Amino acid sequence: MTRLPYYEIHSFADPDVPFSGNPAGVCVMDAFPDDTVLAGIANSNNLSETAFVVARGKDQWNLRWFTPAVEVDLCGHATFAAGAVLLETGAVRGDTAHFQTRSGPLSVSRSAAGFTMDLPQVGLQAGKPDTATRNALGLSGHELDAVFDIERIHGARYQMWVLADEDTVRDVRPDLGQLRTIGKNVIITAPGDAVDFVSRFFAPASGVDEDPVTGSAHCSLAPYWADRLGEARLTARQIGPRPGRLEVEPAAGRVTFHGHAPRYLDGAIILPDA
Repeated sequence: MTRLPYYEIHSFADPDVPFSGNPAGVCVMDAFPDDTVLAGIANSNNLSETAFVVARGKDQWNLRWFTPAVEVDLCGHATFAAGAVLLETGAVRGDTAHFQTRSGPLSVSRSAAGFTMDLPQVGLQAGKPDTATRNALGLSGHELDAVFDIERIHGARYQMWVLADEDTVRDVRPDLGQLRTIGKNVIITAPGDAVDFVSRFFAPASGVDEDPVTGSAHCSLAPYWADRLGEARLTARQIGPRPGRLEVEPAAGRVTFHGHAPRYLDGAIILPDA
């Protein structure tokens, strides 16, 4: 049998809210096995993403991410989790874990209040609110500030719907079956009552009904709200059934994330020998 070190981290947890943040699996390996093994582990974990980490040099790692259904091109919270694991277990000799990924070089570093992460911005352009998506979100009677199309990053269509206020975002009860049929992932967002902005993220087209706190979504949210509010560093909360909190700084085509990443469990995944 093969034993693989395994951790579950709650990325972007709110220190004031127990059992908050986005659970991510982190599996540390000597080499990547066949993709069917990676997919099987992620499916068995049944978390929104599992990160698979393989060392490539001093403080350098290869990193891949799988949902229970697909491999994805960019995952923020699982990158944050992977960096926290490597920094906390002493695998990093410096202060920063550097990753090579499908989305290019990414990094996670220690900070005074937790961890910071560097990701690329994900572009958006003006879009249109279609009736099918509006009905699937249950927003047929609600005012929209704007709708944006987002670059494909998970092999699925993405949109960001900007709503009037935090209560509307919190109260959305989407028909996930309809969204899955449409084949679209949707971020909904609005100005926050106690933070700069709030959001939720529905990704049934990528095998995740609602992701708790989504790093990749904030790669589009951060530059949008920075431009709208005229702020360099913004406070944000994702306010679905499992909330979380983070701060973001977009600049020069990148986004710096600040947040907490408490460890929930560690152990080993045991695989039968081939």
